[in-house]
Amino acid sequence: MKLKLDEQGHAVLQDGKPVYVHDDGKEVAFDAPGTVATITRLNGEAKTHRERAESAEGKLKGFEGIEDGAAARKALEIVANLDQKKLVDAGQVEQVKAEAIKAVRAEYEPVVAERDKYKTDLYNEMIGGNFSRSKFAEEKVAVPRHMLQKTYGDSFKIEEGKVVAYDGNGAKIFSRSRPGELADFDEALELLISNDPYRDNILKGSGANGSGAPSGGGGNGGKATMTRAQFSALGPAEQATAAREATITD
Repeated sequence: MKLKLDEQGHAVLQDGKPVYVHDDGKEVAFDAPGTVATITRLNGEAKTHRERAESAEGKLKGFEGIEDGAAARKALEIVANLDQKKLVDAGQVEQVKAEAIKAVRAEYEPVVAERDKYKTDLYNEMIGGNFSRSKFAEEKVAVPRHMLQKTYGDSFKIEEGKVVAYDGNGAKIFSRSRPGELADFDEALELLISNDPYRDNILKGSGANGSGAPSGGGGNGGKATMTRAQFSALGPAEQATAAREATITD
């Protein structure tokens, strides 16, 4: 990463921030105050994690010498059943437990179902909504939004009320322009597509000019192109739309 200089050898600024050029040619403005603040925050988080680990280790010292955890749990269950035997016969203990579990399940299953529905609705709004509203997708992507979400939707998760993107290796995607901070939706989507071997079939204006793109792309009437394998991975509804809006290649 090199500092961008003008013809006089002075640093190029963008919104008061020095501009750096990455190895791949992408230019980003470096936010030094934001980076310092991020480092301070991460140091604080590291301290919290260390203190939590030390606390957990202290609690575990009380169990030193116990090597067979399963045997220890079994002993605790026997003691619990001995206490319960004072109230009911030993043969009724499991029946009482089963009835209690059944009652709790009947009460909370509707709550769990409603929670799962809210989670689904939240995902559709936060993830699907971002795909629908994406300025990057509108300006740069040739394929329909629902096909784009079908391909990259699993790379986005909702964590602590925020949309977080993950790359193909399962690592969180961080911003290039804001070091230490997570990439926002559009920046993460751009990085995911740029690393896709079929990116030339996904982005507008790339046609058959990129590596891996099929030959003869200039005769598709301006439609997006996709491979037979990509088409086969879609559901019936998506395939019907793709057949109308995209050119399928072998």
